[in-house]
Parts: sequence; structure tokens; C-alpha cells
Amino acid sequence: MQLEWKKVSGTEKDFCLREISFLAEAGYLTGIAGRNGAGKTTLFRYMLSGKKLYQGEILLDGEPLHGGEEAVHTRQMRKIGHIADERKFFEEYTAMENARLFSVFYENWEEEVFCRVMKQMELSTGKLLGKMSRGERLKFQMAFVMAYHPKLYLLDEVTGGMDPVFRREFFRLLREILKTEEAVVLMATHIQEELEEKMDYIGILEQGIMVSFGENTPV
Repeated sequence: MQLEWKKVSGTEKDFCLREISFLAEAGYLTGIAGRNGAGKTTLFRYMLSGKKLYQGEILLDGEPLHGGEEAVHTRQMRKIGHIADERKFFEEYTAMENARLFSVFYENWEEEVFCRVMKQMELSTGKLLGKMSRGERLKFQMAFVMAYHPKLYLLDEVTGGMDPVFRREFFRLLREILKTEEAVVLMATHIQEELEEKMDYIGILEQGIMVSFGENTPV
């Protein structure tokens, strides 16, 4: 399983991504770094969009994410697990109610896995989303996504502002995923410590250009 970007370019208002190419493979944690405005959000949006917003190709497991038949696009999108600091679920429902409601979109979703991960993270499935802290919301998203076994995890600046205990548990779960699932994990972060200590591969974006991409070699 791998994610491949092949000379991807695109323009949005006054910002451009220019000929981005890289290969991220299953079993490794790949970090995408860059300052605010470097292109990290645009890079993720291109993969998650319902239509093709770019020139070039983005391939997941050898198949295009966009530009092919609608059935293929739908199948590819269901292979993606997106975790971000966003409110995408119903605030007035519990974690379990939200999970069961949205699980119908993912044929591989397993309630047993969801409950196990929630328990590991010491978060009640009966808690209302509207009563959860930012960290608890991210834990819920992680449990929900892990339960449908995506082939591509997209983690968008999820650990900023979190305490060391949360970060430690979060990266432990990521390593569990990499060991037990054939999945690509792509994580956007600006935290230098995470890049240096946690990532297997690092891509650096500057003003819409991937200025470097390669294995993380400890100094």
C-alpha cells in the first residue's frame, strides 16, 4: 500500500502548489512540515476533495483518487481516514450514537474496535460530543476512524497544544496502526520535536514547493 503524488500542481486564489511529487509507504509515519501558508492544508484538501482540483496524479494503491469513474472515486475516498481539529459530528449526540450513525458509510467499520480504542483512551462512549474537550474530540475521531480500517490516515495538525500524556498515547496508537494494519500515515505538523523524534520520513513545504522529502536521519 502506498500513496504517490506525481507532479501535482494547482492554483487557489493567490496560492499555488507547484509540481509536488513524493511517495509515502505503508508501515512508516510520514510527516509533512512547513510554516503557516506553506501548503499543508491545500495538500490535504486536494486528497479529500470530492472533485479533482489539481493537475497531475494522486494515486492510492496504484489507483487515482480523482479523475476516474465515480464508483472508483467513492471506493478510494472510503479508504481515507481524516482526523483534524474540526467539528464534523453531532454535538447533541453521544460518542456511540455518532459512531453508529456515521458507520453506515463504511462497510468495514467494527463497533468492537471502536469500543476497544475508546476504552484504551479512557473515554466513555456515552459522553456527549458537546461536552468533550478538544483532546477528547480527537480521541473520539481516532477511535471512529480506526474502526473502519482505512488505508490512508490524514492527520492535520492534531497534537498542537496537547499535553505530553495525550501526545504519548496518540503516537502509541499510530505505531499500533503501523504494526497491525497495511496503512499509510501522513501527518501535517509544525512541531519540531515531533518531526525529529517521531517521523520516519519528512517532507518540507515552502511556499507551495516540496523543497525536500526523505528518510528522517537522527543527528
